[in-house]
Amino acid sequence: MDKRIKELIDYTKEKYCLHAYYLHTFDINRSITIFKDTVYSLSMEWFPNHIKNWDDETYNPEGTACIEIDIHSRKIKHVIFSKGISIVDGMTFDLNNRHEIIKWIEKETGLKYGRQFELWKEEERELHFKEFIDGVAVSPSGNITLKLDKEGRLTLFSVYGQFQSDKYVKKDKYSLSFEQVEKLAKVQLKLVEFPAIEQKKLVPAFAIEEVYIKNNCFSTLPFEIFVNDKFSLQMDKVIEWDDNIQKTFQGKILSLIENVTPDQAFQWEPHPDLQPITEEEIKKCVSNIKNFLSQEYTNDSGKWALKSLYRDKRYIHATLNEKEQKERVFKRKVKLFIDSETYQVLNYMDNKQFLKMYMELEEAEEIKISKEDAFEKLKNFIELTPYYVYDFEQGYYILCGKLDCQYAVKANNGEVVKLNEM
Repeated sequence: MDKRIKELIDYTKEKYCLHAYYLHTFDINRSITIFKDTVYSLSMEWFPNHIKNWDDETYNPEGTACIEIDIHSRKIKHVIFSKGISIVDGMTFDLNNRHEIIKWIEKETGLKYGRQFELWKEEERELHFKEFIDGVAVSPSGNITLKLDKEGRLTLFSVYGQFQSDKYVKKDKYSLSFEQVEKLAKVQLKLVEFPAIEQKKLVPAFAIEEVYIKNNCFSTLPFEIFVNDKFSLQMDKVIEWDDNIQKTFQGKILSLIENVTPDQAFQWEPHPDLQPITEEEIKKCVSNIKNFLSQEYTNDSGKWALKSLYRDKRYIHATLNEKEQKERVFKRKVKLFIDSETYQVLNYMDNKQFLKMYMELEEAEEIKISKEDAFEKLKNFIELTPYYVYDFEQGYYILCGKLDCQYAVKANNGEVVKLNEM
């Protein structure tokens, strides 16, 4: 075992009072933050001492401590005890002493309560915290969860996402009002077909498509779930071909496990997924995507648009959308996994099967209400909430207003309903 890794393992054992445990397995992982930093972490599985000769790899015995720490900062990413059972002596808290728990979280994370994170919700023996910047919500948001058993022993502590520091924040005074953004709100009102599975039909309704409006009122940032394609190369290229390849596509099994070495971790080698996709690589990807589509989607020339390319887990991922489709909650998509050395398509995922039940629904009813009337009905339900949003182009969190609405207007009869009832 690398002595630097052993030192981290010994450090973890002492810090988390794992004297009744032994190390079962460990791995080195790496990931990318939204700030384009590479993070190396050490993941460990600690078994209780009384568990011997465990050879079932499908699950861990109860009481197993799964711990992941940042190799460089030594800050905790998560501590999880299997089945919520801990035999650790020393990691106990009084749930009624909120101050003590918050102080411990501050020490473990280096974050300041009230300035960078706040209590979000409380459940039975669980505390959930969310990232805030001086009381203003953040997107994408970091989250902290802490769980205790009946005796107050720690059974879960997890820090998810990146928490900002002042160097990444452009602080501002919130000045948006609904009157200023009303025209933008009208633009965001969309006619969408919602699936009503029990009635076996599609229901047309006007609903607000969420968006972040910058504090200057002049531009917006999209509302989206920030996933691994946050650094994707955005495209909108229609794929066309003349000749079909008369050959059956054979998908290959993908390996998403990286073998990261201690030297890569301690030398802080930049993550390979941060390498930009070059113009030459784009050409090779597009050529092979065209070949793949002509095999698997023979009659679909001109029907698919390449929306994005991005690197993840040593592969290049390509996202394609069907070019022409109705405005529905779920849309037809295909994701391709491309070898980053040969640029061959190795495998793919198509959500057609998921959408099958959708396609079998009755067509939407006749539209009997105008967009203008729908907007007037929704006007008083539209929300504009301050948010600090990370702008990937600027590389900063900037102050915005989140435009949202929890209600929709049925287009066939003008009824105002909650979105979660659609």
